[in-house]
Amino acid sequence: MLDHTLTFFQAQPWTFNTSVLILGLLVGSFLNVVIYRLPIMMQREWRGDCLEFLEQTEETETEKYNLVVPRSRCSKCGHQITALENIPLLSYLFLGGKCSSCKTHISLQYPLVELFTGLISLWIAVHFGLSLQTVFALVLSWSLIAASGIDISHKLLPDNITLPLLWLGILLGYFNVFVDLETSVIGAMAGYLSLWSVYIVFKIITGKEGMGYGDFKLLAMLGAWMGWKMLFVIILTSSLVGAIVGISMIVLKKTERGTQIPFGPYLAAAGWLSLLYGEQLNHFYFSFL
Repeated sequence: MLDHTLTFFQAQPWTFNTSVLILGLLVGSFLNVVIYRLPIMMQREWRGDCLEFLEQTEETETEKYNLVVPRSRCSKCGHQITALENIPLLSYLFLGGKCSSCKTHISLQYPLVELFTGLISLWIAVHFGLSLQTVFALVLSWSLIAASGIDISHKLLPDNITLPLLWLGILLGYFNVFVDLETSVIGAMAGYLSLWSVYIVFKIITGKEGMGYGDFKLLAMLGAWMGWKMLFVIILTSSLVGAIVGISMIVLKKTERGTQIPFGPYLAAAGWLSLLYGEQLNHFYFSFL
């Protein structure tokens, strides 16, 4: 069955690309759940750990809460979202962007994440074609989208996302999927230590923390996937984009000087571009040097 499917996709590439696009839209709907629920799950876990350390117990038993249960519902009226109301993009358009029960506006984040995930997935399918690289590039891309969404909302990069992906990147290095094992391991170590060193120097000079440990782990993960040779490209690209966005927000008075800006999304975007176009970016930067 699998051989017939692969043969069909090879003969009709547009069917493969379309399938990946639809899959991306469906995954995008799930990523909205991850972005919303994972921070809450982590907070509950931290609270439980603190109470256990203090040898205290919860006053009331809380409802089971994870990425699957309870069913998604309207935050205003509690209306449970039906399957027909949860079709990526189409449901949002059909409902007019409002809850079917209380008519409260649904955040534009939901269709945007779905559309963005679908388009990114399609981009990867077109770039890598029918290959093992496409499968794992999709996994990485979806994880980066979720991590970026959480970092934007909570200024937090969950270990639940970065650490498993770091080890997966090293495992892929063993099989030479993107880079070889040696390049992967050195990339992971250099990725973590490079930002950690900047963090320590900045803290010694200013007495402030310039970034979080989640950023170190994210760059280590990207280094494991793309190797140490791409770290310069990732750091430079993310820094340039972050500086441009930060200065623009200050000029437009969308934020104030000294306001903490999450760096994770810029690292994620730079890492994703490096996965697809790392060699071209490397050549472009070094042509100026």
